[in-house]
Amino acid sequence: MAPKISKYTAEDIKVLEGLEPVRKRPGMYIGDTNTRGLHHLLKEIVDNSVDEAIAGFAKHISVFIHENSYVTIIDDGRGIPIEIQKKAKTSALQLAMTKLHAGGKFEETAYQASGGLHGVGASAVNALSKHFQVVVKRKNQYYTQEYKIGEPLYSVKKITETQLEKQFPFLVNHPHSLKHQSSGTITHFTPDPKIFKTTTQWKTKVILNFLRERAYLMAKLNFHFYNLKKNSQYHFYFDGGIKSLVRHLNRNKKALHPMIYCSGQHKEKDTLPVLVEVALQYNDSYSENIETYANVIKTIDGGAHLTGFRSALAKSVRDYVKRFDLLKNSKIKLTSDDLKEGLTAVVFVKMPASEIQFESQTKTKLNNSEAQSAVYQITKQALNEYFEEHPKEAKRLIEKIALAARARLAARAAKDAVIRKGALDGASLPGKLADCQESDPKKSELYIVEGDSAGGSAKMGRNRKYQAILPMRGKILNTERARLDKIIEYQGLKDLLVALGTGIGETFDLTKLRYQRIILMNDADVDGEHITTLTLTFFYRHLPEVIKAGYLYVAIPPLYKIQHNKIEKYVYSEEEKNSYLASLKPRPKNIRLQRYKGLGEMNPGQLWDTTMDPENRTMYQVKVEDATKADRVFDTLMGSEVAPRRKFIQTHAQNVKNLDV
Repeated sequence: MAPKISKYTAEDIKVLEGLEPVRKRPGMYIGDTNTRGLHHLLKEIVDNSVDEAIAGFAKHISVFIHENSYVTIIDDGRGIPIEIQKKAKTSALQLAMTKLHAGGKFEETAYQASGGLHGVGASAVNALSKHFQVVVKRKNQYYTQEYKIGEPLYSVKKITETQLEKQFPFLVNHPHSLKHQSSGTITHFTPDPKIFKTTTQWKTKVILNFLRERAYLMAKLNFHFYNLKKNSQYHFYFDGGIKSLVRHLNRNKKALHPMIYCSGQHKEKDTLPVLVEVALQYNDSYSENIETYANVIKTIDGGAHLTGFRSALAKSVRDYVKRFDLLKNSKIKLTSDDLKEGLTAVVFVKMPASEIQFESQTKTKLNNSEAQSAVYQITKQALNEYFEEHPKEAKRLIEKIALAARARLAARAAKDAVIRKGALDGASLPGKLADCQESDPKKSELYIVEGDSAGGSAKMGRNRKYQAILPMRGKILNTERARLDKIIEYQGLKDLLVALGTGIGETFDLTKLRYQRIILMNDADVDGEHITTLTLTFFYRHLPEVIKAGYLYVAIPPLYKIQHNKIEKYVYSEEEKNSYLASLKPRPKNIRLQRYKGLGEMNPGQLWDTTMDPENRTMYQVKVEDATKADRVFDTLMGSEVAPRRKFIQTHAQNVKNLDV
């Protein structure tokens, strides 16, 4: 029972001063305080530099990773103003770095388009950094200020080039040092471990991904990355802009028509001007890949511009089909899902920095209705013209969409038949499913196990109260390029769908999921890994919401049981085995080593102790941090093209340590 509050006075109202709100509630500004939030700090600073490029003043942006989690960003833009701001009677640089909602992005004279929101980006990074320093070069003069957890250590002061190079020795003779340009900004900081308690270590792959992404968006802007710890470097520069990005996303896939590209500015009366770029191309796959951006910020949750694009595509296709009767009086009505199959597109809008509206500071969703109207008008006009001028390509595209519609109808009929058949009595759940007693999905687990032998051990060793077991026979259907009708017809996947309870396709409903822990438990050998990959492909392509919700896991069974005298030890990798054996230092005859070829070799008690007991088991939660990369990997490994798969295997074969053949 909550304690009663005897009084509630003005003294109980807490006012958070300066940057204190950022440290009090960091998630409101950067999303979280884990790896994603950590890298959001770097994105904020890089995007400030990108804003200078959008405004036409920067051509090079460089990122340096140092020891001790330090990172440095340099651009050759105009440099942050250092003069005293008359109203605040403080240097503009200090205002930008220490005050929320202070910056040049409120005035259209400073930035016509920007990824910044409300001027909180740099100041939020400063608040969450153990140490933060800015160096500005303006009119060939250097100025600097340092901060500790957002608090200035001294007033903005002028320094010499010699002092600069003494503070940043790695820039001596470096091609992207400020000494080689008339103006620019250096931002140097390290995240505060008191905020980022899980990690303050930068991940090269994450940084390279978003630098490459911005290089695609900003044609002819140079991005440079230097890992000073490993003495490595990468450089990105693309002439084609979002057309290059679509080609990149569609590589290893067969395009069905030349790329469709359009750009322009749309402005209705009394509304904001919106610059629009759209590139799209259909391929022979069955999945959709659309990326949306607003002022170079990737809006992973879409928003108004995505809605405008989808509406324009649907309207243009339906009008063209109706005009030329391409479906031959068919009763098929095209849905938005039919238009998704095999579609790759990039939607990019630029808007005045002072007016752009995101759903939150993390900028995952665009809210401006003007963007929806602008994208709709420009995309629709471009598609209408393309269809008119390229009838052969238009017909090929319509055939792809119509085929998707027919498959959707066939899948719905097959699925409805399954549901009708199973809804008559208690036999709706598959016969092989050993269900649990618990009815609350939050407390229930479903183990998907390969083979009757392992399934039998799992059924006997489980905790029946909350653990359900579904044995699957052999390798399931490769669903990378399978439509819903084929999936529904496949008995093993049909059983799985009925057990899960969510449905699939347009009738999918996550709230009907019967288990909030779905655990793939397969043998620790090549066949087991293949089966796991096939099952992951099914979830990623057809039930991605289960992964996004964090409900999918992969169990890690032990590789060895080591017996030493009366002690039994289970180890889960070759490294762990070698380390444990080295720690024993006994005579070989005192050690018995058993290599598990499959789960079926374990008795129920062993399976429970090693792989199913929540107190002892090891599981990986399946997450998709980079959807584009995941899409490419699944397409490479599970698609029909052999050459990319062979190249992938040859490239990564040296990283495989425990190949069991």
